[in-house]
Amino acid sequence: MVVNSCSSAAEQLCNFVCDCSDCSDENQCGYLRGSAVLGTPFTCDFEDSDCGWQDVGTSTYGWVRGRASLAKWGMGPHSDHTVGTDLGWFLVTMSPPAKTTATAWLRSPDMWEAAAACEIRAWYHLSGRWLNQTERPVLRLAVAHRDGVVELWQSPEHSREGWHPLVAYPGRIVEQFQLIFSLTQPPTCGAEVALDDIVFRNCGLPEVGQQACGAQESRCHRGSCLAQRRFCDGTDDCGDNSDEGAAQCKNFTRCSFDYDLCGWETAAGPAVWGRNTSLNLGTSYSIPTRDHSNNSRAGFFLHVSSDPTAQAGGTAQLSSPTFQATNSCSLVLYCHLHGSATSSLSISYVTNSTKHLMRERTGDLGSCWVRERVDFNVMDPFKVLIEGVAGNGGTVAVDDLILSQGCVKEKEKPLVTLPSQARAGPCAADEVACGSGDCIAAELACDFTHTCADGSDEERCGTTTFESGAGGWHDVSVGRLRWALQKATESDIFLTGTFLALQTGEGQMVGPAKARSPLLGPSGPACTMEMSYHIHSDPQGFLAINVADHTTGSTQLVWQTQGRGSTTGDHVRVPLGERSRPFQVELLALVDLQGSASVGVDNVTFEQCYHDVVTPTAAELSCNFERGMCGWYQDLSSDFKWVHSTGQGQGSDHTTGSGYFLSVDASVPWSHGQRALLLSSHQEPAAAPRCLSFWYRLAGPQIGTLSLKLWPEGGEEDMLWTRRGTQGSIWHRARATLPSTGQRRYRVAFEVLHDGFLGDVGLDDIAQTAGPCGAQLSCSFEVEGCGLAASGEGTWQRQSNGTGTTAGPVADHTTGTAAGHYMVVNTGRVSLPAGHTAALTSQLYQPSVSAQCLAFWYQLSAGTPGSLRVFVEQSRVRRKVLSVSTMEGSSWHRSHVTVQPDGNWQVVFEAVGAGGDHGYIALDDLHVSEGACPKPASCDFEQDTCGWSSPSDPRLHSLAWGWKSGVTLAKYPGPEQDHTLGTRNGHYMHFDTSVLGARGTSALLESPPLPAATDSCLRFWYHMDIPEHLSSGELRVTLRGAGGQRTVWSVPGHRGRGWRGAAVPVQSPGEFQISFEITTRRWPMEGTVALDDIMYSARVGCHSSPESPVEEKPSGSFVAEVTLSVLLALVIVVLGAAGGWCWLKQRRLASRTPTENNSSQGFDNITFRDDKVIISPREGDES
Repeated sequence: MVVNSCSSAAEQLCNFVCDCSDCSDENQCGYLRGSAVLGTPFTCDFEDSDCGWQDVGTSTYGWVRGRASLAKWGMGPHSDHTVGTDLGWFLVTMSPPAKTTATAWLRSPDMWEAAAACEIRAWYHLSGRWLNQTERPVLRLAVAHRDGVVELWQSPEHSREGWHPLVAYPGRIVEQFQLIFSLTQPPTCGAEVALDDIVFRNCGLPEVGQQACGAQESRCHRGSCLAQRRFCDGTDDCGDNSDEGAAQCKNFTRCSFDYDLCGWETAAGPAVWGRNTSLNLGTSYSIPTRDHSNNSRAGFFLHVSSDPTAQAGGTAQLSSPTFQATNSCSLVLYCHLHGSATSSLSISYVTNSTKHLMRERTGDLGSCWVRERVDFNVMDPFKVLIEGVAGNGGTVAVDDLILSQGCVKEKEKPLVTLPSQARAGPCAADEVACGSGDCIAAELACDFTHTCADGSDEERCGTTTFESGAGGWHDVSVGRLRWALQKATESDIFLTGTFLALQTGEGQMVGPAKARSPLLGPSGPACTMEMSYHIHSDPQGFLAINVADHTTGSTQLVWQTQGRGSTTGDHVRVPLGERSRPFQVELLALVDLQGSASVGVDNVTFEQCYHDVVTPTAAELSCNFERGMCGWYQDLSSDFKWVHSTGQGQGSDHTTGSGYFLSVDASVPWSHGQRALLLSSHQEPAAAPRCLSFWYRLAGPQIGTLSLKLWPEGGEEDMLWTRRGTQGSIWHRARATLPSTGQRRYRVAFEVLHDGFLGDVGLDDIAQTAGPCGAQLSCSFEVEGCGLAASGEGTWQRQSNGTGTTAGPVADHTTGTAAGHYMVVNTGRVSLPAGHTAALTSQLYQPSVSAQCLAFWYQLSAGTPGSLRVFVEQSRVRRKVLSVSTMEGSSWHRSHVTVQPDGNWQVVFEAVGAGGDHGYIALDDLHVSEGACPKPASCDFEQDTCGWSSPSDPRLHSLAWGWKSGVTLAKYPGPEQDHTLGTRNGHYMHFDTSVLGARGTSALLESPPLPAATDSCLRFWYHMDIPEHLSSGELRVTLRGAGGQRTVWSVPGHRGRGWRGAAVPVQSPGEFQISFEITTRRWPMEGTVALDDIMYSARVGCHSSPESPVEEKPSGSFVAEVTLSVLLALVIVVLGAAGGWCWLKQRRLASRTPTENNSSQGFDNITFRDDKVIISPREGDES
């Protein structure tokens, strides 16, 4: 990375201004000159470096640059914030001490000067077991310079796991400074905090231009232009303080409160303005961290804070001296409202004991000082009245009251008395008054249902036409734009009457205008906000809606539209969804008002938002999604969402093949959030169990987890069904029994975990029927025992290695982790004496075809584990199908048996004790499929994958093969026909090599373990349609055993179109697995590799006659080409001489395309030499 290529002076480095032509003087500054991913300047996204940030702690507890780890799911971020995947980088704390309070320190490089409008934005991620505890970690951001360390921001008291935005305003800094992040956590807190995407906005001093200033502007000494209204306002906007010079501002009266109140008076009452410093007030969340005048902890300001012992809503009054009547008096002040959504500050003038409101700020503006200006045009002597109300947990403060020269004190001092303060209401601190005078709990106001008899508790709650006021909406802008009421003109075709419009604001920051609703909710799942809007702007302008959770300090974008160069507008419905805590809706807009740009909002309503609202489809769980979502709703608290669509390249729906289904695409960039939840409406209590069936699809080389859960009201969630990892681009049917819930209502939820980033999930055709589901055709034991009943002396139990009480496998077979579940029985002589048995019996299977294949995985411990016997029972007659008492290695083994039932049947697993001291027998992944079982490791992939699978261990950095048919999918390309059937409906295994890269450099497909082999043969068909210039990898066959692995066959990536056959001799002195592996030596590698009709013949060498046809099956287009060529040749034979026919044949062969030439028929000519495979070139093959 280039730093300071033009050798700029030290004071020109890291000053947020590009002095070098390549801006390299702004690299490694705590930011880089820009982020290629985000497209923003002066940004650190940590993708390429740490940007100069350094851990400066004195212990092992500190900060490091790292990535997410899917192997450590639940610890730290599961993805970065920049790109939203496990490949992105961030800074994260490591190694917190267990028994002492500790702080991790992170420091930026030196920076030079910050403009008054400087804004620092970052994203931080919280995780750990502390989230439900009273003691919490505190993340702080501070600025350090010559005068000391000043805190800018600290994390809110309550947080939830996930990425949250951080916004801080350091104010004008005229010297060298550094930024410091610190994380302090109490003992046993176990918190992890990550930082990402640190962006510095508007921090450089104004550019020095030679252009002429506008009519309402004046020139700074540095040469830049500044609006005249910004001179003498207490802020160094010019960057050289020339707009605040003593001579220029000598007629302005400024009160910084550093010495006294400057003639302003505070009124006695239930709340009083106090003069103090940040140094004295401490570091509470809502307290200003420094004054505005000096940007210092030692500077003074006035403040009023909430006091639990004081009267609720107490108003503190601050009044000016009496001024003469005027039309040129203006007041500039800086206010600080933080910590409460209900704090307020109002600026009024008083004449003849009458108060006239001029400006009001309500809510939480953040931990910053915000400029406000009011111009007075008063015909009588008057006083300025500033009133502050600190909401619960909040603080209101003011500083730098600056009066213009038009504010002249009245010498004769006519009597101007302040209006008497409102008497204390009848309601307590945690109550609000109805219009009738009755009191209700404060949380019942604006909760979308009438609690007051007169309905007054739902007035001014955001639903409004703006004809009689703002309807509870309040401007919380801190920049040069604001929201205010405005009358529509006749030319406005989208809005009429009075509406909320974007106007010029008085704040000193640069950013979007923001208006907030009152605290609303909680809300129900169908909650929707509707509004009309217009926007006239270039594409840089936008209008957006956020939902803010004040409790956790988090915000979420739920809707956005951009300018299109002309006036556009519409009436929109914006789903808000279910929110369990009170929330606020935010309107954000940013346009350039210097031209003709404008934004307006009108006719706001909230529909079906009451938490317990009942919709017509609420009770219906069955849904095919053809006409909407039925009684199902999105959980909108995450950006990672289900989408109602017709495929988007992922294939067709299950219902009709051309209709709608729900999908979650984990590969969409910037899909933040750990889970996507699909929720049912609240269901009435269920007295009896029911069966919920559904069709699902889990596709992609690295896809996450799909689960079905039951949420009883007031109880713990109950996992009913789960699958993890790719199941192919094919619809699968699943069933789960919904248990009775007694007297409790409940909800059903489908959850997709964002623990995979390449692939998608589909859901369709949900159906509910009476009664339990019966025997499950597929069982992984991840949720429950699938109805298998234990009997006998020993006890089969479901467990994982991480939580189990019985000795068992280190990892299950399904997930390959210690957290995965299996069934296990202790076969030690204490638990299961010699000759005694422990049985595990399935429910009855109902045959659907004449033959079914029962497959399962088992593991026996070393030593003397006893024996595992498997019986198929029908009409009370048992038939033994397996008996095993020893097993090579400690891995899972697969067995299968063909069942030809003439009625219902069940399987019985029986463990027999052998009298050993210790031992166990374990089972996992039972599966019943249609049709007879193939030979071990042989598969045509029409019914399932026959035990072939991709390893799930994320430490292998391996991606998964997919299973699909020849139906064309934009996301998952592959051959248009399989090899078995030669049709689009046939199935095969496939892998898209374009996904190979940093996430994984290989793709493995492994057989079940096989016994030692001599003179055996592996036959298979493969398809490698990869362009030659993008074929840097190869397909290998390896044999993996206890002694290691060896490659027995390989072929380079570029092989052309068409299916090709191969035969590979197999020999292994011990138990082994066959593995197909795609690897790439370098990127890119673009194309698809497919496998079909794998046939493993034990003790039958490849020299024997193959058991299946060996000729190549070309693609359909090639067959057509060959047919036409033959017909043409026959015509030529009839019409021409033999010499002419030969000449035409040679010409035709020469004119064939390379693709056609590469589709030659037959097996590859393979010569075997020891463990090496040499593929001899043939005519038409490219070397």
